[in-house]
Amino acid sequence: MAEQRPGDYDWLYGEDGSANQTPRPTAQTPPDLPPPNLPPPNLPPHRTPGASTPRPPRPPRTPSRGRRLRWLPLILAAWLLFLIAVPIWAWGKIARVDAVPDGDRPADQPGTTYLLVGSDSRRGLTAEERKELSTGGDGGGKGRTDTILMLHVGAGPSVLVSIPRDSIVPIPGVGTTKINAAYAYGGPQLLVKTLEQTTGVRIDDYIEIGFGGLVNVVDSIGGVEICPKQNLKDKDSGLDISKGCQTVDGKTALAYSRNRHSYATQDIQRVQSQREVIGAIGHKVRSPWTVINPLRYYSTAKGSAESLTIGDNVGPISLARFALKLSGVMSGDGLNCTVPLADFSVRWDRERALKFFGHIKADTTDQIGDLCTKDGLPKR
Repeated sequence: MAEQRPGDYDWLYGEDGSANQTPRPTAQTPPDLPPPNLPPPNLPPHRTPGASTPRPPRPPRTPSRGRRLRWLPLILAAWLLFLIAVPIWAWGKIARVDAVPDGDRPADQPGTTYLLVGSDSRRGLTAEERKELSTGGDGGGKGRTDTILMLHVGAGPSVLVSIPRDSIVPIPGVGTTKINAAYAYGGPQLLVKTLEQTTGVRIDDYIEIGFGGLVNVVDSIGGVEICPKQNLKDKDSGLDISKGCQTVDGKTALAYSRNRHSYATQDIQRVQSQREVIGAIGHKVRSPWTVINPLRYYSTAKGSAESLTIGDNVGPISLARFALKLSGVMSGDGLNCTVPLADFSVRWDRERALKFFGHIKADTTDQIGDLCTKDGLPKR
């Protein structure tokens, strides 16, 4: 063994021979650091070997696309049932009347001719409603016809013809007088007989709407648009509107279709206003929104059903065809005419009128040509 020399282990022992035990500095945890044994922020928690990892909670389940598609046929079936059930229900609420006249009538003719009558009947209106609508009282009679329209549907263009209510014609059993008196004397049957004997055209189906009915129909579809060309004010009908296109309610539409004193041509212009209102109703009813909107669909069916009176022989298919063709004519798909007139006094032009109605009898409406004018007067 080598001899130990003094100083060989001075590096280990102090000069006094004691071990160099300089104390180590004590580690201090900074106050802003997380406590020991916890994972740093944003790091996954400490995982013990062999332990299972907890799963995050599942989001709430939503119906699968397949499950939603399974409901679609049921929704469509319910919608189709609604579309079918409402007209069937409404059909049962329509009033009926015997409009087939007795005695000799024109023979069956090609096509179908409808008679649409807007009567001034106040039936169903209270005294307050008659005052509000400026209709006056019933006078104890059956009423008269403010509007007389014939619609012919056949192989050629459909034809809608207005017959002014002040037209002077022979009324069977009464004498020669204004045509609107026929309804007052003998109701629908005498009016149909008068028109058949005067025009030679057989009336197949009869449809009637009264004052209150027109108001109900217009209000049930949310109003209609009219476009008067001048300011109009008439105390007899209660009309007071400015010129220009505007949407009006049933009360104003009724007054607009009744007004004649505001025009120099009186009844000639009135029948054009009546066709304008009817056309506006047809346009609104044919809108897709009438079917898409269930409330509007229901209110339109209800308002129409409660407003109409039809002949006993009119069936649902025929009535639907009438409504479709009427709105089509007013939209430009057909001829829109006034009976041929000789002058502004609404005297019929006999020669032109016979030719006009002859084309309707023969269902050759494509040959009517210049005989069809909106005011009934010859084209100049």
